Amino acid sequence: MDVSPLVCRGSSWRCAARRVFCCGRRWMWPVLGHRSPPLGPMPNEDIDWTQLDSLEKYLSYTRYVRATEEADQKDVWWKTYRKYREEENKEAVEPVNIGLPYQRLSRNTEVKERKMVMLENKKNPEMERDNRLRTFRIPLDIVKAQWQQTNGPYHIKRLAEHYGVYKDLFPMAYFVPRVVLHAAYGEDHSAAVHYGNHLTPSQAAQAPQIHFEAEENSLWTLLLTSPGEEICSYISPFPARGTGFHRYIYILFKQEEICILSVPHICSYSLEQRTFRPLDFYRKHQDLMTPAGLAFFQCQWDQSVSYTFHTLLNMREPVFEYDRPPVYHPPQKKYPHGQPLRYLDRYRDGAEKTYGIY
Repeated sequence: MDVSPLVCRGSSWRCAARRVFCCGRRWMWPVLGHRSPPLGPMPNEDIDWTQLDSLEKYLSYTRYVRATEEADQKDVWWKTYRKYREEENKEAVEPVNIGLPYQRLSRNTEVKERKMVMLENKKNPEMERDNRLRTFRIPLDIVKAQWQQTNGPYHIKRLAEHYGVYKDLFPMAYFVPRVVLHAAYGEDHSAAVHYGNHLTPSQAAQAPQIHFEAEENSLWTLLLTSPGEEICSYISPFPARGTGFHRYIYILFKQEEICILSVPHICSYSLEQRTFRPLDFYRKHQDLMTPAGLAFFQCQWDQSVSYTFHTLLNMREPVFEYDRPPVYHPPQKKYPHGQPLRYLDRYRDGAEKTYGIY
């Protein structure tokens, strides 16, 4: 059998896609696309969309949530987003806990203590009377102290993860702050440092007051400022203009023994000498120090930052600005049908001719 070859004209090879192959007397065309059938039933395949009114109604939000949870627990043949995330989590390396060890009381001990407290409360006639008259009030100081001993450290850890504290300071590591660290600025402690609150550089101009509970004769180290020996003098925050909020973090380390810090005493205000990496510091002293407390705040530029750059740091103040393109408006229509009432305000005080603006 004679087969005449296909002729491609010009430099185009589009004719190659229509090339014909001969196998005996059967002509075969190359397959350019193929859609394989699904490996199982598709979602909502059993629902007749032409009769949606006949479907069973949930009648309540609770039944709807229950039905969605049951459907979510069923095994499906396709790979869901949850399965993708589970595979990524298996491949990822688990972060290491570098904090203080914590031994929780047994469940039986907690139940016994709770029962004892309930019995003592029932024997208190004043508390029983206030509770019956609905005038009983729980002091917030007691609630806060209980929170700090139970769920508080874990809530602080979640806040630190949200603000990226562990990711930036201790990559692939974290710690649960077991020691409550109190830091406040001002003589009246009006500017307290919590866990991500906003303070101005003017409020944090002077060194803060630090307070935490510790055993007698125990050794501690605080980054940036230390209750014992001061390695670097305090300087107020100086976030550059135009860079948004900066995080300022206080980390309290508990020492096993006296550490000889091979860090030179810095008395100047040179940024190069004051550069400090907490990760390198911890790696060098990790056998003798353990992170135990955490507090941090956010700060952005104000007028006091200019004084810090010009007077203390003796340098020009960096300013970051953004070149934003002008807002685009299409050509104005003389009869703007269906436009909002403030349509004409877009073209006010423009170089081009406008309509209806007096």
